[in-house]
Amino acid sequence: MKNEPDQRSADYREQARTELRQGDMALAEQSYARLLETDPGDLEALRQLANIHLARGAVNQAIDLLIAADRAHPGDAVTLHQLGVARMTGGDIRGAVADLRRALELAPNMFVARLRLGMLLDQLGETYEALAASLMAINAAQAHGRWLSDETTAPEFRDAVKSAMRYVMHGRRQLFDGVLEPLRQRYGRSELVRVEQCLAIYLEEQIASMPDPRQQPKFLYFPGVPSQPYYPRERFPWQAELEANTAMIREELRAVLSQPQDLESFLQTDSPQDAADLLRSSGAQQPAWDAYFFHRHGERYAAHAARCPQTAALLDALPLARVREHSPETLFSVLQPGTHILPHRGVTNTRLVTHLPLIVPSDCALRVGGEINEWQEGRCVTFDDTYEHEAWNHSAETRVVLILDSWNPDLSEAERAAVADLVGAIGDFNRASEVPTPKG
Repeated sequence: MKNEPDQRSADYREQARTELRQGDMALAEQSYARLLETDPGDLEALRQLANIHLARGAVNQAIDLLIAADRAHPGDAVTLHQLGVARMTGGDIRGAVADLRRALELAPNMFVARLRLGMLLDQLGETYEALAASLMAINAAQAHGRWLSDETTAPEFRDAVKSAMRYVMHGRRQLFDGVLEPLRQRYGRSELVRVEQCLAIYLEEQIASMPDPRQQPKFLYFPGVPSQPYYPRERFPWQAELEANTAMIREELRAVLSQPQDLESFLQTDSPQDAADLLRSSGAQQPAWDAYFFHRHGERYAAHAARCPQTAALLDALPLARVREHSPETLFSVLQPGTHILPHRGVTNTRLVTHLPLIVPSDCALRVGGEINEWQEGRCVTFDDTYEHEAWNHSAETRVVLILDSWNPDLSEAERAAVADLVGAIGDFNRASEVPTPKG
């Protein structure tokens, strides 16, 4: 049996809940006050009394009760959210921001709290952080099936949600316009017309009109350049020097292959499902796509370069696509026997992928946009990986190509500079908003 204080607490709690359901705030307040006399740290009583005080405009009393609740039950995200709302009502914007941030550290998917945080940060003039918080709130809600329409949005939040969506749309446009403005001043607005169209497509302000339906970038489509799976060799005069050094590169490669422990999985994932989604084996051996990186997402692997100095020097002299935290990507790509890289697509047509085949057994090939290319050792092949592409090694030997990415030759100097700055800024903002930015 319950002891007497426990029974009194249970009685007061049930009585207060009944009175709340009946809409009798005065009696509910009295019952919760009695509950607090019995148990001064009761979380429900502290919160409900704070709500009642806040409804009648007694903001300071509400804040005091919620501070007491936070002390009695530290680490409760709902209490901190409620405290943030109370401080916001009382005009303590910075205090409210601190409480909401603490709440979101404990419960990142509290999208209403994050929506309020975005509104408050905007009031403080912290526009970038406000945009990020607002976008995170919208994405978190929609991931849970909320805020997709009026029907999936609580009536009391509909106006605020629509306002936040407009705020994000307008704010991102202003943010990325600001990135492009110095380049407009430097090169002239007319030189960036296609970049402006590219940004409008990314922001979903206009629909991409791709001349070839096989082409589907995962991230950024640049309009107005020819669409073709493979690019003619004549567009890349620098390939002749690379091809002329095939034997030297292969020699450094063989030294790498002699110590296979230095190779790593290209996919860089611990998820068996991720590997199964992209790799398949034509035999009994497990499929494996290994790599020896010289650059990965723009980061230089200095130790690897030092082990292959002549290859690294050749790569450093090439017009590689350079975008902060994205490219260049250069590597020995090692496809183990029986491995099939299943069809997939790349992120953007602003850069192209080149293979210099180094070790190519029979029954190995690359297919881009449905068109098969059989690698020839020492002869480069360049393709647009935003077309669906796949590669296979159905032989019993290892296949190795040198992979590098270079700018699409149909982009001007101004356009390359603009894309590099724009993609870097998009990556920064997406990271702040916890939105994944595809790389590859």
